[in-house]
Amino acid sequence: MFAGIDTHKDTLAVAVIDPTGRQRAGREVPNTEAGFAQLVDLLNSYQVSRVGIEGSGGYGRSVAVHLSICWATERDVTVVEVPTLMTSRERRAQLGRGKTDPVDALAIARVTAREPHLPPVRLVVGPAADLRALLDYRDDLIVERTALVNRAHAELVGLRAGYQHQIPHLTNRSHVRAALTLIAADDSVRGQLCRRRLERVLAIDAETTQLKATIAILVADTGTTLTALHGVGPLVAARLIAEIVDIRRYRDRNAFASANGTAPLPASSGRTIRHRYNPGGNRQLNRALYTFALTQIRSATEGRAYYDRKRAAGKTKREALRCLKRRLSDIVFTTMRHDAAAWQSVDPALPTVGAADANEARLTA
Repeated sequence: MFAGIDTHKDTLAVAVIDPTGRQRAGREVPNTEAGFAQLVDLLNSYQVSRVGIEGSGGYGRSVAVHLSICWATERDVTVVEVPTLMTSRERRAQLGRGKTDPVDALAIARVTAREPHLPPVRLVVGPAADLRALLDYRDDLIVERTALVNRAHAELVGLRAGYQHQIPHLTNRSHVRAALTLIAADDSVRGQLCRRRLERVLAIDAETTQLKATIAILVADTGTTLTALHGVGPLVAARLIAEIVDIRRYRDRNAFASANGTAPLPASSGRTIRHRYNPGGNRQLNRALYTFALTQIRSATEGRAYYDRKRAAGKTKREALRCLKRRLSDIVFTTMRHDAAAWQSVDPALPTVGAADANEARLTA
């Protein structure tokens, strides 16, 4: 038997199907601990062997962790992540059914039964969860800083015409302090508000610097060797760890490339054989690989040599950069696989990378 779970903030819609795809049961339960217990009873009563969850990193995170822990020792049940795109395609194939939570749950169940290579759910626990929270908070601060700087530029134009010749930008602290000095004697309302914005920018800069140091310590504690790669600093390594969690969720490097959007999509027709840009996959992972690639081509590295070979073969700059990202995706996959194998050799019970993950990992084994 197979089951699909459509997750929402308040409810979980579940559908159970047999191997032929025919629905055997359907129910909505609260997205609470009590609802999780009802869900487990329902799935156990039908001897479900594979459960698909859409949104295991969002509203379905708690139920994904609950099911994985519940069945870790009791039964051999696989809990996998079903991409939203697959659900929508399956739902559209059900003519006249429309879109409701039970319909979505049924579509998820059928995708779960049909697709054997769906990755296990991403259980963001331990250091991976901490790194993700810190990175997301830092991103929020950077967005706030950008908005403040843009507004400050607009105010400075009216307060000090031609200021841009003295202070071309506000990207570093010295320029922000210079702007504060420039309007220090301005007691107008706009001048006071501009100073407040610039002071907030300095506070954000100090906080982001502290956050980066904290993230670097957490990354080092995981024992990863990603930071040994040229172009992977603490922030990029942290994003990779936070988004991937356990590299063994992906069966091979090609599955990993598909998941991070670096695998090009075939777009051939007739005599024209070509591939096109892949807009799918985890865009946070894709951005981390993009940063990795840009740093590689700015120095005399193997990545730069590979990029130059692709350019010499007739690729455009964008196409060559995409090829490099695909190559770097393989390197990240191999590196994290080696890390996982190294930690598992120390303690076979550990399913994730990093000594600091030990206690949390035991819960999800």
